[in-house]
Amino acid sequence: MSWTIRAATDSTADLAAIARIVNAVTPDDPTSVEEMRWSDATYPGTARFLAEEAGREVGAATVGRIHVYPPEFPDLWGSVVVLPEAQRRGIGSELLRTISGHARSAGKTGLHLRASEGQPEGIAFLRFHGFEEYERARMVRLELAGRRPPVVDPPEGVSLTSLEERPELALGVHAVALEALPDIPGGDPIAAGDLAEFRARDVDRPTIPAGGFKIAVETDTDRVVGYASLIFVPGSTTVAWHDMTAVLRDWRGRGVARALKQATIGWAIDHGLEALETGNDDDNAPMRAVNAHLGYRPLPDEVTMRGIADEAKIRA
Repeated sequence: MSWTIRAATDSTADLAAIARIVNAVTPDDPTSVEEMRWSDATYPGTARFLAEEAGREVGAATVGRIHVYPPEFPDLWGSVVVLPEAQRRGIGSELLRTISGHARSAGKTGLHLRASEGQPEGIAFLRFHGFEEYERARMVRLELAGRRPPVVDPPEGVSLTSLEERPELALGVHAVALEALPDIPGGDPIAAGDLAEFRARDVDRPTIPAGGFKIAVETDTDRVVGYASLIFVPGSTTVAWHDMTAVLRDWRGRGVARALKQATIGWAIDHGLEALETGNDDDNAPMRAVNAHLGYRPLPDEVTMRGIADEAKIRA
């Protein structure tokens, strides 16, 4: 065996090596040193590992808490990436074994790893090791070049503002999240968390632009009834993901989500972004219909695979 695996440190050199490998292998799901430092500060306990061969880092793996689930959730998320020239030598299997053992030693029973239909070999690798499909997101992309900002048409009784204009509405946004996030189809119900955690993850995060964080309020009561936010793709200032679009139950089906999405698209165009991407579960027909109406085009599906956290079950 010509390669070795070691625990990565929090040094800039190690984090940069991980980012280099991740971005080369999965450019549609990139990371950055800044993103990892934010994650460590917000959710301590993440473990990272590097595979080295001939003095060069050729593979990386990460394991940690799934941010949208509470700490007691029985599974952790993980990732395993190996540079193409170093694949099919057992490095990926050993990295998977390493993070599986870490999860089991932390008292967890499962691991979630994301893979793309655009790279079927990654899904095949996980299936080989006993992982099964847990949830599937239909990914889409909206090219913004040459596109005019859409007309924003909220329903009667609703007006739109932004977190930049009215930062005090963050408490109302959290109230919407508490009701709406558990209703999102796919996998286990996700949780907003308490106000402090929600703000750290979904409001005050450095890569979430306050101007692009659109908020719907009832005109008469000033109650927050929905919100939509963007988050820049790690390392990019021109491409963003739709982080969340959420509406209170009694306002759904009345055009609030569409207006919020229109407003975020308009902000992105006005600020020179090149594209927006998002994904929704198969069962989330209303939001998928909104995306299709607004001109989003399909990308390869993103698949979350789940396996048992037990290093003994990872095949050689």
